[in-house]
Amino acid sequence: MDRSKEIYGNKMSRRTYKSAVKSKEKFTKKFGDDSDVNYPIKLVDNKVLHDSFNLVDVTLPVNLTGSDTPSDDFDREKGIILGNIRMGFGHYRISIAMASAAHALGYTPYWMDLNSYPQTTCTKVISAQNDLYSMGSRMSKDPVFNKLVWEPLNYEGFRALSYNASDQKNAELMATVYRNVPKDIPIVGTHVWPAQAALHAGMKYVVNAIPDDWPMALHFAEGSVHTVQCHGAYMGYRILNGMQKKKVLKPMTAKDLVYTGHYVDHELVSNIEIDCQRRVERKQNGQPMRFLLTIGGAGAQKDIFKAIIKHLLPSIKDNKAVLYVNVGDYINVWKDLKKEIKKMMPYVTEHLDDYDEACAFASSALTEEVTGIHAFYHQDIFEAVYITNLLMRSCDVLVTKPSELSFYPVPKLFIRRVGKHEMWGAIHSAEIGDGTLECRDIPHILQMVDLFIEDDDLLVDMCDNIIRNKEMKIYDGAYEVIKIAMGLKEAESRG
Repeated sequence: MDRSKEIYGNKMSRRTYKSAVKSKEKFTKKFGDDSDVNYPIKLVDNKVLHDSFNLVDVTLPVNLTGSDTPSDDFDREKGIILGNIRMGFGHYRISIAMASAAHALGYTPYWMDLNSYPQTTCTKVISAQNDLYSMGSRMSKDPVFNKLVWEPLNYEGFRALSYNASDQKNAELMATVYRNVPKDIPIVGTHVWPAQAALHAGMKYVVNAIPDDWPMALHFAEGSVHTVQCHGAYMGYRILNGMQKKKVLKPMTAKDLVYTGHYVDHELVSNIEIDCQRRVERKQNGQPMRFLLTIGGAGAQKDIFKAIIKHLLPSIKDNKAVLYVNVGDYINVWKDLKKEIKKMMPYVTEHLDDYDEACAFASSALTEEVTGIHAFYHQDIFEAVYITNLLMRSCDVLVTKPSELSFYPVPKLFIRRVGKHEMWGAIHSAEIGDGTLECRDIPHILQMVDLFIEDDDLLVDMCDNIIRNKEMKIYDGAYEVIKIAMGLKEAESRG
């Protein structure tokens, strides 16, 4: 089946198909075609998250000599693969949520990052596109580029069925990495490329966990079960809304698409009540408001961080506010902030590339008083991403762009998006009452910071809404995705 010629019964034009073929040919010419290469697999315990939820990395060693011998003893009964790519932090964060949920449900999660095999055509193709996306994210700070190029591409360009046709053809170059993966192990893709590649490779049970609330054909992996976090997204995807401009398209079937709720880690969902209770108690007792600033994977929000820190310095000095600043794996961002805001340094405690110490702080902050500014940086991507999850539990307000963190059960202040498709995350969060509207400029961001500190009801209302949302299972999406993936295999085994 050529998935670039027809998408859910909607035939692509000859021009669209030729363009898709040319796209694959371009990557083949640049990076080669390793479809006939037999890459062996080696399973390695994830050095950061294995102890937390038994996470195992699926690696493709370049040279198998000495101790570096093949190891493909997957748990064929309880194993589930999490296919993802490093593109910013978002897809990693969603995969971590899936791993956490899988472990909580008694399964063994395997981590398969298709952007981590530098010897393969797969990774070379993904890295080239990731580099372009990261560059565009950074350039989006230019209002002219953002208006004329970046927002239209992220909103309408990725929405078109023709874009999916090219992606499907390119994903044929990525299938090789699955050659030695048992075909009967369920896989959850938290980016569309791992899901598409898995299908091209003949994987039998594939779930495509769509991250965005704005329906885009970019996210289609026909042949998989697609899951979405919001009902609005469900309706848009079901009818392929606007994916060929005004043309009415053939819809997806009910078996192709499932609403699950938000993709959130077990550790966060299971502690919602106690964490919200502590936030309310801190507010009612007049303790300092704790803000968690977390930078995205493209590192594009430094100027906003700078403005917030400067604005909050008087409140930090008076013990009315506390800042957690996680710059992820972008140490240059923290170095720049230190140079540009020298007045903050007397209040700063650095937690730099010492994961055990940072985890100990996050744990103690759940019940102990915290003051000042606490800065976090980790070179390791897993540490850089997951420390935000640990800090989230003890913060009062998460300050973030409206991307994958829009769906997390913590009060949120949304800063400017990076790509128009992200705006729907803030809209959804505001509608269910666990976040603000998107604040598109610094004056409105600072207004909301002050409101959180000064108002007696805003934070409490958000915490109440989060608890009600949990009762409605809005944050149960990660559990549901894992159940769907394992259920595909179980249903076939029952006959």
